[in-house]
Amino acid sequence: MLQSSENSFSLKSAIPASNPNTFNPVKTVTAPVDQATIGRTLVIKGEITGSEALYIDGRVEGKIIMPESRVTIGRNGKVDASIHARELVIMGKVNGNIECTDRVDIRAEGAVSGDISTVRITVEDGAALKGGIQVLAEPRKQSQAQAKPAEAPKAMAATASA
Repeated sequence: MLQSSENSFSLKSAIPASNPNTFNPVKTVTAPVDQATIGRTLVIKGEITGSEALYIDGRVEGKIIMPESRVTIGRNGKVDASIHARELVIMGKVNGNIECTDRVDIRAEGAVSGDISTVRITVEDGAALKGGIQVLAEPRKQSQAQAKPAEAPKAMAATASA
């Protein structure tokens, strides 16, 4: 009998996968999202700068300078700051001037009090907007790059013939 109980013990230890309480974490292959988050209980006073996307669901006072990034103000977000970003989505409240190089999107639950300078803007029904809007012409990098080389040979040709 002693021998048979040892055999049953070795069989149980040899099959740990049959235990329903074991935890095998699943490894994901997807890349993590490069986005910083300011949670709803956080209060930041000062200047925020960076190059990754930023999601604000808390309170920010001061300046937000993210010229190459997307900034999202969540439904619980309250921002008393000037904002300089590539793209801005507003679902919360913003009090301050906004400068975007690409677009500003004010959702139905969003509110802005301040001047906006951008290339493209979207204001949904129900959004509150108090301030001035300046829509800029989209910079045309390709046409300027093509025009400069065409002008340079003309100047060189004029110099050579003169």
